[in-house]
Amino acid sequence: MEQINLKLDVFEGPLDLLLHLIQQLELDIYDIPIAKVTEQYMDFIHAMKTLELELAGEYLVMAATLMSIKSQMLLPKPELDYDYEEEVGEDPREALVQQLLEYRKYKYAASVLSEKEAERSLFYTKAPMDLSDYEEELPPLPIDQLNTIDLYLALHDVLQRKKNNQPIETTVSGESITIEEKVKQIRNQIDSLGVEESLSLDSLFSRFTKDEMITTFMALLELMKNGVAVASQDDTYGPIVITKGASK
Repeated sequence: MEQINLKLDVFEGPLDLLLHLIQQLELDIYDIPIAKVTEQYMDFIHAMKTLELELAGEYLVMAATLMSIKSQMLLPKPELDYDYEEEVGEDPREALVQQLLEYRKYKYAASVLSEKEAERSLFYTKAPMDLSDYEEELPPLPIDQLNTIDLYLALHDVLQRKKNNQPIETTVSGESITIEEKVKQIRNQIDSLGVEESLSLDSLFSRFTKDEMITTFMALLELMKNGVAVASQDDTYGPIVITKGASK
């Protein structure tokens, strides 16, 4: 009858088996009772042989190491004078303990990385696409013309100054004005401007509640987007003014 050998992948190696035995027996890894651990380890080795399972050579090497440490622990220690405090030789378990501590550290790190890998596998990622064909080459703004970020900063400055001077109401009495209505109001003001006339940004936000100031700001952005209004600033810290745009 042909002999069948099976490989049992329960442990990843002899250190994994030792760590399992120490945890199962609730032993102190820094003070391993080597005789007890060796007995449990050898029982595992014999069980593997009895079941005719394939046993890696590293398990046998560890078995020999445990037997060697056990023998050294059983050897009688020389009697020392009470005044002689220096230890003679190192603890034969020290090298094994260091290996187990290092293995436990890397095993924990591997388990954490495995969990992260499982979490990441739940996400679907797509390779970046080349969107250069869809890019629009917009002409640069004139030196004195402002962009959206500048207007956001200006609005924050207006809100801050009004907050310091007088509290801004957060509720609107009566019906609140919509952005479309505010667009019409501001457009009428812009249409009434002469060729070289302009509106100051502060004048658009005078005596408004906070909600209406935000509505006014959104309406102004809409007008600038459509080219009806242009925001500019002559000096670095000068007032922001609104003038007629190219669109009518």
